Amino acid sequence: MDLSDSTTIVALVAMGLALAELALCVWFLLWVRRVRGAQRALLAGKNVDLVEFAVGMQARQEHVEAIVDAFEHRLQSAETHVGAALQRRALVRYDALRDGGGNQSTSVAILDSTGTGLVISAIQGRDYARIYVKDVVDGEAGSIDLTPEERHAVERARG
Repeated sequence: MDLSDSTTIVALVAMGLALAELALCVWFLLWVRRVRGAQRALLAGKNVDLVEFAVGMQARQEHVEAIVDAFEHRLQSAETHVGAALQRRALVRYDALRDGGGNQSTSVAILDSTGTGLVISAIQGRDYARIYVKDVVDGEAGSIDLTPEERHAVERARG
């Protein structure tokens, strides 16, 4: 084998380049195999392309956002309804009759956040009991005047 011949030199250089290219191809295949293994680990063993996975994740994210928006709307609606709920109350005990003793009579005010609701009074006597129910609008008597004890119950419920 004559190394001075130019054809031989070109053949040896071409063979060296071919071996280098083969080594580069083997390295690239091993690198791709490692990347695919990492992708499978990331996707919990599913054989899915990352682009398909990202599109699926975006669809799920949009679904979650729609659910959150719906719950925010329902929460705002619930906050509105809570304000109208009978949430403030007070109880006042007193003697409706001079000789009754023991604070046997009671007035209970039950109001919403605006002071609208009702007052229930139970007047106890020696041989009878009476119950009165009166409406309250914005902290004031509705259709029937309130007694001082009922007004006191309303004020305590509002305060």
